[in-house]
Amino acid sequence: MNKDNWKKREGVVFSTDPDFNYQHARLEEQATLPSAQQQLRVSLDRSGRAGKTVTLVTGFVGASADLEALSKMLKTRCGTGGSAKDGEILIQGDVRDKVLSILTSAGYKAKKSG
Repeated sequence: MNKDNWKKREGVVFSTDPDFNYQHARLEEQATLPSAQQQLRVSLDRSGRAGKTVTLVTGFVGASADLEALSKMLKTRCGTGGSAKDGEILIQGDVRDKVLSILTSAGYKAKKSG
């Protein structure tokens, strides 16, 4: 049994029933919207990153695998590093214009923000 299994229990602290077996809530991912329906925002961010500048792409709606694929495409086309999590894509450095042109050429609705 996993040691950190108790962390996934939502709301159940203790049960007196000896046959009780807690059912964990399953999170379902949203279906990925087509690229023409995505409303992406490209911005520059420095806060909480020790002064390092990153280009932030927000507003992606879809599965995490599709987010990773889009992130990988942007990182290779820009020639930089980055990451993707929680519906956001972080690209290292100030490459807003390049990311914006890549996204619009790929059929996404993207605009500069901030």
